[in-house]
Amino acid sequence: MASSASPLDIAYAWEALGGDPALLARVSSVVREGALRARLPVRELAHACVGACALAAAELAAVRRGGAVPGVTVDDGAVAAAFTSERHLLVDGRAPVSFAPLSRFWRTADGWVRTHANYPHHRERLLAALDLTDGEVATVAAALAERSATEVEEAVYGAGGLAVALRTPERWAGHPQGVAVARGPLVEGRRLDAARARALSAVDAGPLLPAAGVRVLDLTRVIAGPVATRTLALLGADVLRVDPPAPPELADQHADTGFGKRSAVLDLVADRGVFEELLSSADVVVTAYRPGALDRFGLSPEALAERRPGLVVAQLSAWGGDGPWGARRGFDSLVQAATGIATTEGTPSRPGALPAQALDHGTGYLLAAAVLRALTEQSRVGGTRVVRLALARTAAWLTGGGPGAVPDAAPPAADPWLGEADSALGRLRYALPPVVFGGGPDDWARPPGVWGADDARWAGG
Repeated sequence: MASSASPLDIAYAWEALGGDPALLARVSSVVREGALRARLPVRELAHACVGACALAAAELAAVRRGGAVPGVTVDDGAVAAAFTSERHLLVDGRAPVSFAPLSRFWRTADGWVRTHANYPHHRERLLAALDLTDGEVATVAAALAERSATEVEEAVYGAGGLAVALRTPERWAGHPQGVAVARGPLVEGRRLDAARARALSAVDAGPLLPAAGVRVLDLTRVIAGPVATRTLALLGADVLRVDPPAPPELADQHADTGFGKRSAVLDLVADRGVFEELLSSADVVVTAYRPGALDRFGLSPEALAERRPGLVVAQLSAWGGDGPWGARRGFDSLVQAATGIATTEGTPSRPGALPAQALDHGTGYLLAAAVLRALTEQSRVGGTRVVRLALARTAAWLTGGGPGAVPDAAPPAADPWLGEADSALGRLRYALPPVVFGGGPDDWARPPGVWGADDARWAGG
């Protein structure tokens, strides 16, 4: 169980993943104190998450090619660029808009509330909860100013939207969901059955791709889950992202996180036969919907294991699977508001934010690391594996030691860690991958394509 002051370093993350501590000697670091400057130790969190992921990749590479585990390098400059990848993205020179007008902090009668309305259906539900048809910022602000923050929180969630009252760290620690989160580990993993160990073939000469040949069904959206599967794609996995026909993913979000993958659209009812065919030869299933949302489609870990023994099932949620908020939707910005991060990073007159959506990105790299470690363990002793992570648990790790002084050093320029590529979406500028180990890839094999435009089949199938 994570303590209130668990160290923010690669060693702690590696221990949470069940890794061999002797392998930590393979990691070297390039520290840049100005990276991801904040009161909370965001640089250290990001460094640890990426470092643990790179070490998990190097470990699996050694299993598949033989020999010593390659050396890992974690450069804070590369990590900072990757953790702000959505801000560095350009599509034909155009910068995307990260947040819609109604995704923001609002004053309420007794404090502040944070809403998330980037997706049209969440915007509609927010307005419905407030009994508004006019979505102008001034109109929404006036309606919210008349209500308490917790009243808005419950009303909007009741309508299927997203809103969270701003809390201090102390208030969150006493909240039933904060208590539930504090009881859980940073990385939850278990073995469901004794399925036979699945042999992983040796990887070919050339770039060392530890996940080569691994088939990943990507049932994720937004940032954290797609960052995890984007990382698996970098490492050679055949990643097929599968989305429902509606609502579509935000185009710029897909452009940022779609590197290395293919993207298909399936209705899990009407196209059930196609999905089951994909599942029958999948090695990994990654989900990032609220807990229980996919169970009705037979996608609980237990149901998946029954149909595909030896699978690795990776699950991501906002709040963790336990507690009164366990089944609620959530986003990085909302978790920051609820857990006291926005209070810590703000001023007496206004809430603040981390210098990156670090809960999303950090949890995404940890999720990829957990999948890689599960594949390594599975190659040795078998078993269907389940790994679970939550943004709120990553937040608990970040906040455990409390805030400190903001570093004086200037942030490193991102230019050395940016790349460019032509794609079906246009000319892209993007952040290069920060997961670096000896002999490993330094970029994705393919740029993102058009969302939902690929066939629902495995590569070469």
